[in-house]
Amino acid sequence: MSSHSRRLRCRRGWQIGSVLAGVFLFLTGSLVQAAPATRQLVAKPKPESTITEAFSKEELEAQLRSRSQDLERVQKELESARQQLLDTKQERQTLQREVKSIDSNIKNLQLSIRADTAGIEKLKLEILSLRLDQEGIQRSIATKHAAIAQVLHTIQREDRGDTMLATLLKSNSLTEGVLAAQALSNLRRQFLSDIQGLEQLQADYAAKASEADAKKRQLAGHQQGAKDRAQIAEDQRQERNSLLSVTKQRESVFAQQLTKLQQEQEKIAEEVEVLDSALRAKINRSALPAARSGLLLMPIGLPVARVTQEYGATAFARYGYRGKWHNGIDVGVPVGTDIIAAEHGRVVAAGDQDRYCKRGAYGKFVVINHDNGLTTLYAHLSKQVAQVGETVERGQLIGYAGKTGYATGPHLHFTVFAQPTFYMGASKTCGQMPYGGDLNPSQYL
Repeated sequence: MSSHSRRLRCRRGWQIGSVLAGVFLFLTGSLVQAAPATRQLVAKPKPESTITEAFSKEELEAQLRSRSQDLERVQKELESARQQLLDTKQERQTLQREVKSIDSNIKNLQLSIRADTAGIEKLKLEILSLRLDQEGIQRSIATKHAAIAQVLHTIQREDRGDTMLATLLKSNSLTEGVLAAQALSNLRRQFLSDIQGLEQLQADYAAKASEADAKKRQLAGHQQGAKDRAQIAEDQRQERNSLLSVTKQRESVFAQQLTKLQQEQEKIAEEVEVLDSALRAKINRSALPAARSGLLLMPIGLPVARVTQEYGATAFARYGYRGKWHNGIDVGVPVGTDIIAAEHGRVVAAGDQDRYCKRGAYGKFVVINHDNGLTTLYAHLSKQVAQVGETVERGQLIGYAGKTGYATGPHLHFTVFAQPTFYMGASKTCGQMPYGGDLNPSQYL
């Protein structure tokens, strides 16, 4: 070979080497930049026990449909029972009607417990289904890890530094060198694609885990609800037995007791109204939040809640209360219905006035101070859940609806006070009483 031919071959080799070296450095540089992300992505989620051997996705879906149908049937029965509750509320108060009301409360509680049980079974299946999904994602992640490892192994095998460049320099043509670079480029694209796929799989796994956690919290809520409602049902049975024992099952004795009770209720209502009316006059409207719908949440854990008595000088208040004023709204719901906080705040009071004046005032109640300058009262509860000093969130369970205190039927009494006017004070006959300048709750709900 002539010296001229050798010089041309050498020049061509350096040209090919320069082009391919630039491509090689670009490709390997990109892979080096991606390496930290790769190290983060290869962390595998903690494995869970395998459950796919016991259940298939199809079997779970069939069971879920069945549980959903069970829950729907119970909810329809509950809605029918709620309507009957509203229809019978206007009946004249007699011993027979009182016993019938308590029996109805027990029946509603049993229906609610059935609904909780159906909800529990449904949530367990949904959690199981999510675990199946997570196991499937885990298998896909393992497959993706293996694919990434294979690509990295291939890149490491092909990337031999000077040896690779030396090999490229020996290429007989630019086409041969470009094909080699293209192969490395394809590996890079495959690597990046696998990384993106792994990112998506891990995001899917995290979403399923978050959903499962939410379902577990709901499950715990249903389990606690079923337990609480069972206790309330037992309280109702004891109340029924006590009523029949005290009255000796005679309407005349019940009527005498009722007349005396109504007189005591009127005195207590007048005492409350005298103080509350004075406190209403002290309300500083400029210090209160502007009235708007949705500022407070309707404190009933039901999709639809019916207000059975409005705020102010209602028809019932004019003949039912000596003060002629109703300082909140009443929402008719069955005993055992979830009562929730209308807004984030701190529980500042809770009590049971039936210990001092049975059926005379608010019965079991909870009071919450909110950051917006309002204070809310939840009364006639069958059971309190929130404790004094506890911080509660908007929509958090704080108790269950009932018929304690001065209540002609199961309902929630909900009052909104201007917070600067609110205080707990001793009443003449009913222990500690919540007092304050009341506002119309409807302007905030």
